[in-house]
Formats: sequence, C-alpha cells, structure tokens
Amino acid sequence: MEANRQNKMGTMPIFRLIVTMSIPAILSMMVQAMYNIVDSYFVAQISEDALTAVSLVFPVQILLIAVAVGTGVGLNSLIARRLGENRGEEADQAATHGLLMGVLNGLLFFLVGVFCSGPFLSSFTSDPELVAMGSTYMRIVCMYSFGVCIEINIEKILQATGNMVFPMMFQLIGAVTNMLLDPIFIFGLIGMPAMGVKGAAVATVIAQIFAMVVALLVLFFKKHEVEIKFQSFRINWNIVRNIYAVGLPAIVMQSTGSAMVVGMNAILIGFTGTAVAVFGAYFKLQSFVFMPVFGLNQGLMPVMGYNYGAGKNHRLLSTVKIGCIIAAAIMGVGVAAFWIVPDRLLMIFNASDYMLQIGVPALRTISLCFLPAAFGIVFSTTFQAVGDGVKSLIISLLRQLVVLLPCAYLMSHIGLDAVWYAFPIAESVSLAASIFFYCRLKRTRIHTAGAVTV
Repeated sequence: MEANRQNKMGTMPIFRLIVTMSIPAILSMMVQAMYNIVDSYFVAQISEDALTAVSLVFPVQILLIAVAVGTGVGLNSLIARRLGENRGEEADQAATHGLLMGVLNGLLFFLVGVFCSGPFLSSFTSDPELVAMGSTYMRIVCMYSFGVCIEINIEKILQATGNMVFPMMFQLIGAVTNMLLDPIFIFGLIGMPAMGVKGAAVATVIAQIFAMVVALLVLFFKKHEVEIKFQSFRINWNIVRNIYAVGLPAIVMQSTGSAMVVGMNAILIGFTGTAVAVFGAYFKLQSFVFMPVFGLNQGLMPVMGYNYGAGKNHRLLSTVKIGCIIAAAIMGVGVAAFWIVPDRLLMIFNASDYMLQIGVPALRTISLCFLPAAFGIVFSTTFQAVGDGVKSLIISLLRQLVVLLPCAYLMSHIGLDAVWYAFPIAESVSLAASIFFYCRLKRTRIHTAGAVTV
C-alpha cells in the first residue's frame, strides 16, 4: 500500500495528480454552492419572515462550519505531512484523534443550541414569531451538529491520503439528501406533517447524519492508508496541538466572512436597502467562482503536505506554480462573466431596474478582485500545508477585515460606486503580503530543508 502511495503522491506528474485530486472536490463544491441557493429558495416559499428567521441564524451556522472545517484542515495537514515523512503510526494516531475532535465539536454546539438559541435570537428582534422560528431552527441544527462535525473530519482524513472520491461522495449524499428532504418536511409532502422552518432544520440534520453514517462505514470497512485505532487509545496533547496549530487559524479564517458581511451591510444600508440586496446577490453569485478554487485547494493541500514532508521540494514548488495557473484560469472565467453579462446574473434574483443600475457596476468592480484572490488563496493553502497556519490567518484577516472594512468605510464618503473598489484594493494588499510570506518561506524552509518535522 505504501508503494502505491509513493507512486501517486511522490512520483505522478504534478499536473495530472492535481487534476485527479481536485476534480471530485471541485464538483462537490459546486453542488454545495447550488444547494445553498436551493435551500434558501424553499425557505423563502414559506414567508419572508421565515427567510429572515433563518438568515438571523446564518452567522451561527458559519461559525459551526468554521469550527468543523478548520479542525479538518488542521487534521488534513498533519496526516499528509506524517505520511510524507513515512511516520504512518503517527498518521494513524492523528486520524483517530480526528474522530474524537469531531465528537467534541458536536458536543460544544449541542450546548450552544440548548443554552444560547433563545437569547441569541432575542438579541436581534423582539418579534415573538421571528424569535420562535429562529430559535427552533438554531436549536435543532446546533444540537444535532455532531453529524456534520464528524463527517467533515472523515472527509479530511481521506483527502490527506489522496482519496478524493469518497469525500466527494459524502458531500453529494448530504447535499442531495437535504435538497430532497427540504420540500417534504417544510411543506408536508408524502404524508409528512408540514413543519415549516422546523422542517428545514430537520431535513438539514437528517442529511448530515446520513452522510456521517456512510462516511463511518467507508472509513471502517474499506482499506485506507491510515487506520483508526481505539485500542489503548489515550489523548496525545502534542497531536491535538499540531492539529490546531493549523486548525485554529483556519477556524478564525472561516469565521471572518461572517464579520465581513455584517460590517459591509452596516456600511451599505446607509445608502439604500437595495445596495444590501446587491451585495447579497453578489455573495451567492461569487460562490460559483470561488467554490471551484476552494475545491482545487482541497486537492492541492495533501499533495503539498505530502511532498513537503517527504523533502521533495521541487514537487511542492511545482504544485504551487501549477495551482496558481489553474486558479487564475478559473477566476478569469469569473471575471469575464461578471463583465460581459452582469445584468443577466442579477436577473436570476428578479432584479428591479434600480437594482440593475446599482448592481451592474458593482459586479464589474468587485470582480477585479478575483485574479489577485486566485494567487492569494493558493499561497494561503501552501502555508497551511506546511504547518504554518498563522500566515494563512494573517492573509485572511487582511483581505476580509483589516483592509476591506476600513477601506469600504472611507470610500463610502465618496459614494456608493466607490465602496466596491474596497474589494480589489484589499485583495491586492493581501496578495502583496502573500508574496512576501511565500518568498520568505522558500528561503527559510523549502530550499534549505530536507524532510522537515513540523
């Protein structure tokens, strides 16, 4: 088995390896992007208040996924590096700890659901109907979040070994099951009672738990590069520390998006509610551009981590170079779409004439950030892959908070059209920082290092 892994991760031509590793993840990320829109569509059919209630809970869901994905990123990076260093026993231990971390993350959000749902919703609105619907939704998705927390960690364990097909299958199972169950539980089809917003939450957690069960069956009954070993298991705090050395910055990175949206909405509402609608439309549309790049990164990270751990620095550098080219190509298509047919993209959301008037220049301006973002995201993945998650955190904070929000606020004194330029400015600044960190990484840890232990 180890010889096969060496042949694939250590010897397969880099471009073919990246394509093989990334395509399943890209496809699953596109399904996730589609699912986000479909899920919101069904909830909106109940009432505008229902959509508002679910939207109020959205920051909590972002935080939940941030903790789950961030833990998984740290797990992925550690396992890939240990496999590259031929330290298979430590990779097994890391994978076993990964399942435990998933359970503990689920327990954390169980407590959030029990104790925080009502107070959280009440802090936003005094409308009893909104509080009731929102707290019910939040309570269910948090209390039964163990499904998504465990399933995501299994995804990252398998991705670290180079297996991208099963993780794609888990994501597809969860997304498709949710889309099928949503109308059944929300509207009461095929004999089920109509549950409204509660039904949306029930559909979500059932889909997540179903995907987790399939993932567990695959993990324990299929042969993999790593093995889960509970016999004589004891928590190794050094392994936990190594997981969260990359995972904690990734959690913070994932969470910054929520703070950015809140800050931008606060700035835009000072102009008009339509500006907020335009930004919301952009956020959904940009997922179809960024999601493929994030899927690409899921394929890049284990390749980078493995070859860094194996001391094959020329393959690591080639992976970064080819990854940047592919990411730039994907983002280039996005820029073209946002410049050529911005009006048609906005009409997906039944845009009014005024929304088109504001939105067309907004989409064109914001899309200027796509190309610098392509390089910055790949560099950020490189830092995570070699175990230096803090640099990824710095880059994320620069592009989503530290530069973006102050710049948007200053630009708002010029006019609404100027606000959108904060996005390309922030991405350009973060790209400059990424290039600086990457050049420093090459000098200090890649060109000079052999098989490095981190």
